[in-house]
Amino acid sequence: MPKFYLTTAIDYSNGDPHLGHALEKIGADCIARYRRLRGDDVRFLMGMDEHSQSVIQAAARAGVTPQAWVDRMAVSFADYWRRLECSNDDWIRTTEPRHARAVTALLGRIRARHPDDLFEAEYEGLYCTGCEEFKTGAQIVNGHCIEHPTLDLIPTKERNHFFRLSRYRDAVLDRIRSGAFAVEPEIRRNEVVRLLEAGLQDISISRQRQPWGIPFPDDAQQTVYVWFDALINYLSATGFPDAGYERLWPADLHVIGKGITRFHCVIWPAMLLAAELAPPRAVWAHGYVQWSGAKMSKTAGTAVTLGEAIDHYGPDALRYYLLREVGFANDGDFTWERFDARYESDLANTFGNLVKRSLDMIHSFRGGIVPRDPRTRAAPLEDAARTAVAAYQRAMDGYELEEGAAQWMDLAARANRYIQETVPWELRKAGKETELDAVLAGLARTVARLAVLCQPFIPATADAVWTLFGPPTPLARVRLADLGEPAVEGRPVAKPPILFPKPRLASA
Repeated sequence: MPKFYLTTAIDYSNGDPHLGHALEKIGADCIARYRRLRGDDVRFLMGMDEHSQSVIQAAARAGVTPQAWVDRMAVSFADYWRRLECSNDDWIRTTEPRHARAVTALLGRIRARHPDDLFEAEYEGLYCTGCEEFKTGAQIVNGHCIEHPTLDLIPTKERNHFFRLSRYRDAVLDRIRSGAFAVEPEIRRNEVVRLLEAGLQDISISRQRQPWGIPFPDDAQQTVYVWFDALINYLSATGFPDAGYERLWPADLHVIGKGITRFHCVIWPAMLLAAELAPPRAVWAHGYVQWSGAKMSKTAGTAVTLGEAIDHYGPDALRYYLLREVGFANDGDFTWERFDARYESDLANTFGNLVKRSLDMIHSFRGGIVPRDPRTRAAPLEDAARTAVAAYQRAMDGYELEEGAAQWMDLAARANRYIQETVPWELRKAGKETELDAVLAGLARTVARLAVLCQPFIPATADAVWTLFGPPTPLARVRLADLGEPAVEGRPVAKPPILFPKPRLASA
């Protein structure tokens, strides 16, 4: 069983999550669930980034200590991800002892293997508290950070510890170009390559007299810079530096937002190379969720809260909408109008309708028992299923989640057309029982297959549909290899509910 270690970015604990955070976590969860369907041994990590200037400021505004603040935020974030059915196996916080130990160990390992990669020097620059990063001229527009245009940049001058990032420019670039370190999608890879080709500067990795953070080894006056600290969480969760961490490391995939590719695709692999550890195998940098063309963010505020979006039609509907409509590669707008349209057209009228009418006919015509198919499996619906499953796998293997969602929804649409083509109620009237058995069995197999294919996207609904067949195998243990012959024939099927009430009924 191949190992697949998957992580998301860990979020700042300076305010409640928004739809941009949700897209990332839902997308990563979709990938994790799909890899389990493939039969991989998945380890899925999420967590919180708790050492930053922004946390100190948020805690001060709330009149509590930083530790009390991050404890509160960790509960809030974890609760949202539970509501959205995220299936992470681990939850890491950068205030945990296991993380502090790993940070200290990694710095010690770099110092032991490449001692001149760490040095002290004076640093002066403009600091963005939203990014927790010093900004270069290319990252500043009209005197503000391009990621956080509502925040003032803070002039900062101090003596810090530095990491010799410039030494690793060629090594990182060569790995990206060769594909040994995959940066996807292509537009993000091209951006990172251009950044590396332009050359790298050594970076400050500590802060003076910062009371909230991990102490820098052998320097009581300094704490580890929040981004250097935060990146190491992916390694901390493997048990590093204890023996056995190699079972999970290197990470197979980091899922992040496009605004932090410099940290994950340049600085992080360089840190690991300096410590003589393997870089991650791949990074996927998704786009932003926008409202009327503007990025949703904590600092700028949002027009719609994550709680409102979840409550609108429930977590499965939001998961589907974000992955199918907004997408997982480029920026995409969130609008209530498009959310309503996707819900009604795709979830209610296509998938929900197929499940309801198919299983209702089995109850009406066969007493709730899926009939045996007297014919061969060369029927049009079987051909459509084989084609859809193959296309689905290609899309999901390439992290093209929008296309993966489109493939199982297209199969549901094809099954609805099959009902109109075969007209089962007319077959019953005409006494064509053999043909009717074939049609009903084919529809039952298709519904069962769709329950499996849609599970990474709408897990609660998928489980509800799968359970209608009373199968001996829980959906969590079903694999893609089982889709050739779903064992539904001869089985009793429960009466199907309305899976996705129409919008006018949802508010009633």
